[in-house]
Amino acid sequence: MVRIGTLPMRLLALDYGADIVYTEELIDWKLLRSFRRVNDVLGTVDYIDKTDGTVTFRTCLRERNKVVLQIGTCDAARALKVAKMVEQDVAGIDLNMGCPKLFSMLGKMGAALLQEPEMATKILKTLVDNLSIPVTCKIRILQDVEKTLELCELLASTGISAIAVHGRTVNERPQHANRNEVLKAISSKLLIPVIANGGSKDVQKYSDISKFKEVTGCSSVMLARAAQWNCSIFCKDGLLPMEDVIKAYIKIAVDCDNSPSNTKYCIQNILLEQQESALGKRFLNSQTLEQICAVWELSDYCCSKRKEFEEKGLQGRSQVSPMKEDEVQNEDQVSNKRKFSGEEDVVLMHCAFLRNNYLTDLELPFRSVVTVDGRKFGSSFWEKNKKWAEQGAALVCLYSLGLLSEKALVTTGNVIS
Repeated sequence: MVRIGTLPMRLLALDYGADIVYTEELIDWKLLRSFRRVNDVLGTVDYIDKTDGTVTFRTCLRERNKVVLQIGTCDAARALKVAKMVEQDVAGIDLNMGCPKLFSMLGKMGAALLQEPEMATKILKTLVDNLSIPVTCKIRILQDVEKTLELCELLASTGISAIAVHGRTVNERPQHANRNEVLKAISSKLLIPVIANGGSKDVQKYSDISKFKEVTGCSSVMLARAAQWNCSIFCKDGLLPMEDVIKAYIKIAVDCDNSPSNTKYCIQNILLEQQESALGKRFLNSQTLEQICAVWELSDYCCSKRKEFEEKGLQGRSQVSPMKEDEVQNEDQVSNKRKFSGEEDVVLMHCAFLRNNYLTDLELPFRSVVTVDGRKFGSSFWEKNKKWAEQGAALVCLYSLGLLSEKALVTTGNVIS
C-alpha cells in the first residue's frame, strides 16, 4: 500500500511470519531518475532520487529473496528499464493493475490497465522475456465475471508466475463485500498460482487467513489493511498488543533511518482511533524520530543508534555522500535545498521547533542561519517549511548564548540530546 509498504513495515511483516512482502507502488519515472548506492552504515541498498537526494527505494539483504517490487507503469520499455535496474536486489517484479487512485488512473497506470489489455500484456511479456526473476501482476475484478476470467487467462498467457486478484471492482471500496466467489472461479480456471486479496475485513486473526484461502480456493493470501492495522496478524501464536507492535516497528524504523513523516504515517494507521488518547495526541505532536521514540520510552535506543550512525559517517536521510561524476553532473542540483548556501562555522544542534509548545511566537528575525555578534547558529534538523527552520535556528542561538537552558529545550521536546 502507498506509504505503508516501506522497508520498516516489510521487515516487521517478515519478522512476524509473512512469506513474501511487496513494496508500495513505485512509479517508473521516479525510479528512472534514481541511482543505486550501497549504504554501508545501514546495511541497505538505496535508490536515490537525483533531483532532490531523497531515497526512492531502500532494501536490504534480509529481504532480498522475499521482496517484490511493485511498479506503476504504462510503458513496456520503461518498465523493463526499471526492472533491470533493481533485478539484482529484489525477488520479483509486480505490475500494478489494481490501484484505483486518481494519480494512477490519470497516468494510465494501475487499474487503468484493466481497460488496456493489449498494453498490459505487452508490458508483462516484455518483462517475462527479459528478466531472470519472477514477474507477477495484481488486478481488480471486472463487473462481468466472464470478462474477468478472459482477462485473467490473457494475462496468464504472457508467462507470469502468479496473479493477485482483489475481489472488488475499481469503483468498490472496503465497505463493499469482497467477491470471493469470483476469486474461486479464477483460481479454478487458471493453471498458475492465484493470490487472493481483499479479505482484510474478515481477517481478524491468523486462523482467518486459512479460512479466506479455503473460501477462495486460491494458492495464497495477500493482506494489506489487516497487516497495516496490526502486522502481527502473520503470527501463528496470535495477535500481539498494539503497543508491542508499535515499539517493534519504531526500532526497525530507527535501524533503517526511516523518514519521520513515513514512520509517523504508519504508526497513525496502527493507532487509528487511539490517536485521540493522551498518548496519541502526544505522538501527533512529534516531528522527529527522536520525539516519536520518546513517546514510547525508546529514547535511549534512538540516541545510541544515532550516535552509532554518526560515528560511522551517516549524514542522514536528507543528505547523501558525494556522488560520482557519472552519477550526477552537478551535485548542487541535487541537495542545494538542504545546504546552508555555503555557510561555514555554523553552531549546529539537532533542534526542531514545535509550535504547539509555545503560547506566543518568538519575536526574532529568524533565518535558516542566525548571526549574532559574528557567530552563526543553525539547526541540523530539516524542517518542512522555512518558517520552522528559522525558528529552530533561533532556539539554537538562544541556547548557545545562555538565554535558554538545556532543561527547557528537553522539557518542551525541542531538542533530543
